[in-house]
Amino acid sequence: MRSRIGLVTLLIFFCCPLVMPSMAWASQVSEGGLAPQSKSALLLDADTGTVLYEKNSRERLAPASITKIMTMLLVMEGLDAHKISYEDSVRVSERAASMGGSQIFLEPGETMKLSELLKGVAVGSANDASVALAEHLAGTEEDFVAQMNKRAEQLGMKDTHFQNPNGLPASNHYSTAHDIAIMSRELLKHPEITRFTRIYEDHLRKDSKNPFWLVNTNRLVKFYQGMDGLKTGFTAQAKFCLSATAKRKNFRVIAVVMGAPNGKTRNQEITRMLNFAFSQYTNHVVYKHGEKIATVHVDKGKKNHMMIRAPHQFSLVIKKGEDPKGYVKRVKWNKLTAPLKKGQSLGSILVEKGGREVARMDLAAGQEIPRANTWQLTKRTLKWMFFLPEDVEPSQGNPS
Repeated sequence: MRSRIGLVTLLIFFCCPLVMPSMAWASQVSEGGLAPQSKSALLLDADTGTVLYEKNSRERLAPASITKIMTMLLVMEGLDAHKISYEDSVRVSERAASMGGSQIFLEPGETMKLSELLKGVAVGSANDASVALAEHLAGTEEDFVAQMNKRAEQLGMKDTHFQNPNGLPASNHYSTAHDIAIMSRELLKHPEITRFTRIYEDHLRKDSKNPFWLVNTNRLVKFYQGMDGLKTGFTAQAKFCLSATAKRKNFRVIAVVMGAPNGKTRNQEITRMLNFAFSQYTNHVVYKHGEKIATVHVDKGKKNHMMIRAPHQFSLVIKKGEDPKGYVKRVKWNKLTAPLKKGQSLGSILVEKGGREVARMDLAAGQEIPRANTWQLTKRTLKWMFFLPEDVEPSQGNPS
């Protein structure tokens, strides 16, 4: 039964576990070519996850302060879930204040707004601020670390284990360039984070007698066109690490290096990787953020149609000069019968070339749709009998 009654706009969750035509592309660059002096490296398109270059990307290494990407991710997810807010006043524990290394010199008992602590982590790589945020969000640092490892498992980060929220040296604390790229992509689903990570310099405690000057540990945010994050790392064990992201027009790229011998080399190799991506590839947008994907029927739903819009951009990464008309889009919908649960699979959007899948966007319900009661179904049937409805079908076609 189809009806014009009961249309609901539904934002969806989606993931793009795409594709690795990447391996063929990456093979065009020699194994050490873009990052010859780093132990491990990975370059990928942030939107699709397509790998453009990799070197030892699954090797487990100490991640140093790149760890804080997961810390920032949990903070952003806490903000989205309204468990915490930017205006929260966070009280600093003795434990948090005792952290060495990079810090903003928090004092035990001091209070600071959550937004300022997040700035301290994103810009100044503050170990003390990381622990203060962890304790505020989870109650204890240990519980927060457990959440970090649970989230890593959910994201499919199979070669990562965290022991703390800041990356200070610890046994059994490791990750890989591959896994760091995964959590970097996830963090970038919260575009608000780049409001912090793109800052080159700023102050904390601006209105106090002791303002603290912050300078971004990622100097490339000032000197590389389009760079707005994400996170550096350094310890004697890990050497110099960086997960960097830059965006030009609609094309966002993530480049990760681990184990570079010095900061200059780290920045050179990140720059070389990003230059390669922007010179050789571009992207073709299939759906813009907020663009209507389709209106679909929900059998026996309290609202029996739902309009699905893309909550994030979905695109193809293609070589420059390639014609996107060679790609075909197909939409596959599951049979949708109420009640629909939040997170329930709705179907998939597939992009194919020559019959081979090159991109996929899996769709899941962003809210519940309860089943209509008997009176609602009866009333709907009567209206259908007397007023012939207009069918609403999901749109299909090719990406152009």
